[in-house]
Amino acid sequence: MICGCLGIIFLWEDQTIPSAYFVWAAVLFDFFDGFAARMLKISSPIGKELDSLADVVSFGVLPALLMYKLIAFESPVPFLPYIALLIAICSAIRLAVFNTDVTQSESFRGLPTPANALFITAFPFLHHPAFDILHSPIVLTLITIIFSLLLVSRIELFALKFENFSWKENKIRFTFLALSVLLLAVLQFAALPLIIILYIALSLGDRVFSK
Repeated sequence: MICGCLGIIFLWEDQTIPSAYFVWAAVLFDFFDGFAARMLKISSPIGKELDSLADVVSFGVLPALLMYKLIAFESPVPFLPYIALLIAICSAIRLAVFNTDVTQSESFRGLPTPANALFITAFPFLHHPAFDILHSPIVLTLITIIFSLLLVSRIELFALKFENFSWKENKIRFTFLALSVLLLAVLQFAALPLIIILYIALSLGDRVFSK
């Protein structure tokens, strides 16, 4: 939650790249708090609620405000940037559904909020002319709508939770991690949107072939 608040402060000062760094730090903390809880075999209702409240700030409000800034910077239409608030709303709905849906222990239904936040916060780093189209207000608006719908969809996506490290039970996770490392090595920050798209594609492919 502190990472999310600091990211909002930097964004308020028009520093989008430090804001992205704080989202990425929040993703690491979000991963390791769950990992630590599983290793120590401890959990509590208040911990579950606090985790979601922190997620709303870091992976809902902060990415929504960042998208607002991106659209406002390019848009000639004064009210268009407010479409970015869909990200915050759908993130809150996504987290509320997750807290009340007992079927999401080993997989997710809908795009997880950290994945959505990683996708959006990569945009300030896409400065190459090949990515200029992605900074169009129309494209940014379409991305906002599509990914907001993915947040609240019922699409089943695999979770990066390792109960053990056997290839048979975790082949899709190992494949995803290996391809993600390769993309990061080649494309660096520009790889983040591709990694999230890869995550969605592998999940859909896994469901199709498993059926």
